[in-house]
Amino acid sequence: MVAEAIGAPDADFDTRFAAARQVADAVLFEGYVLYPYRASAAKNRMRWQFGVLVPPGWGADCGEHAQQRTECLMEPRRGAALLVELRFLHAQRRVVQQLGPAGGYRTVAELELSDRVLTPWDEGVEERVRLTVPVAELADGEYLLPFELPVHEQAEAVHDEAGRTVGRLLRRREALCGAIRLTATDIEGPYATQRLTAVVENTSDWTPLDGSADREAALPRSLVSAHLMLGLTSGSFLSMADPPQWAKGATAACRNEHTWPVLAGGSGGADVLLSSPIILEDHPAIAPESPGALYDALEIDEILALRTSALTDQEKREARGTDARAAAVIDLADSMPPEVLERLHGAVRALREVTAPRAQDDIDLVDLVDPAAVLQPDTPWWDPASDRSFDPARDRVVVDGRSVGAGSRVLLKPGLRRSDAQDLFLHGRSAQVEAVLHDVDGAVHLAVIVEGDPGADIRREQGRFLYFQPDEVSPLEDA
Repeated sequence: MVAEAIGAPDADFDTRFAAARQVADAVLFEGYVLYPYRASAAKNRMRWQFGVLVPPGWGADCGEHAQQRTECLMEPRRGAALLVELRFLHAQRRVVQQLGPAGGYRTVAELELSDRVLTPWDEGVEERVRLTVPVAELADGEYLLPFELPVHEQAEAVHDEAGRTVGRLLRRREALCGAIRLTATDIEGPYATQRLTAVVENTSDWTPLDGSADREAALPRSLVSAHLMLGLTSGSFLSMADPPQWAKGATAACRNEHTWPVLAGGSGGADVLLSSPIILEDHPAIAPESPGALYDALEIDEILALRTSALTDQEKREARGTDARAAAVIDLADSMPPEVLERLHGAVRALREVTAPRAQDDIDLVDLVDPAAVLQPDTPWWDPASDRSFDPARDRVVVDGRSVGAGSRVLLKPGLRRSDAQDLFLHGRSAQVEAVLHDVDGAVHLAVIVEGDPGADIRREQGRFLYFQPDEVSPLEDA
């Protein structure tokens, strides 16, 4: 539903934002319904964690936010217009009623059918607010677009296999009010650059009658998964993550609250910006192997598809009755061909082609730090036998002037720059080096087992080591 459209026709928005829309859809529905896709699952009882803008009268004391703010730099050309599309989900409360013998309806906790089990649930209805404004008009002051969505009610009859009416679904969307505020100010410097500020806010005046902090009551009056797509008809946006040197100061001065803008134009273009409540990198993209939306983090499509297909028939009936999107996930997992599932196992996108092995006489000093540079005939580059000049059990590396290799004892001192929290817990612990490894980029890694680890024997047997770089350890006396 489009609450209000001003300026350019819908076709202009669809064309301009076509490349960004697939990622924007993933942002809109991320976490919408989680595996095992049943309303009864505990993880599906606390819903919608991203981009929720609640009524200001409720959120002030509850840790939620009523607005999000996007600031970015743009270089519009003369006569350029700014296209703005706000997208969010409007929670639609669904009640299940069963038809009684006397003909009346009564509200029930569930209604069992042959193919699904219907339960109360909050459905998400996509809402859009679109506007187009000449960039020149933004310099005259704040541009304000208020919007309002009225109460909406709907009744849907539920039929059994024989086509007889056995119940109904009552759906209701509450009234919701909001606003988009736009301003643009010139940035001092040699270039015609402006700072664009776009504020999205929930202006609904609803407050709970009893003063309670019930989030479930506030959600139907909230903008859920709210995000912006911004486009310039002529000109470009600057990257917030990697701005040019001259713009770094102005970029750092931008204030983004509860959202983060990234470049999202097609073919690496900079004419479209996606401001998302989920932090993304510039030009995000959905993996081409992904067969469809699973709403539960795109990098684990394979395990989700496998586990979903392994649900019991009763669990699948409950999922199908939870939501139409959950039902689509069940159908997708059940109908996925083996070749499609195989593609989800993983893909490497950054390999360089090796056309032929080089003669030994042609090896120079650079090759000595690149294990992938010299390949044995007919041996894949990832096979340890591809270059027998490296031996993890015998190789050694110099650390603080001392030779370290398998059997050496070291003191762990992981650095903050590239370590995770688990590594930092090991700071100051002693460990024994099990192997010296070289990767295809020429970096050296030490495989270690922490001394005193009760599972050390199992780790050695299974080859499950911890890995540190030479500058993250200090040599101790050898074992």
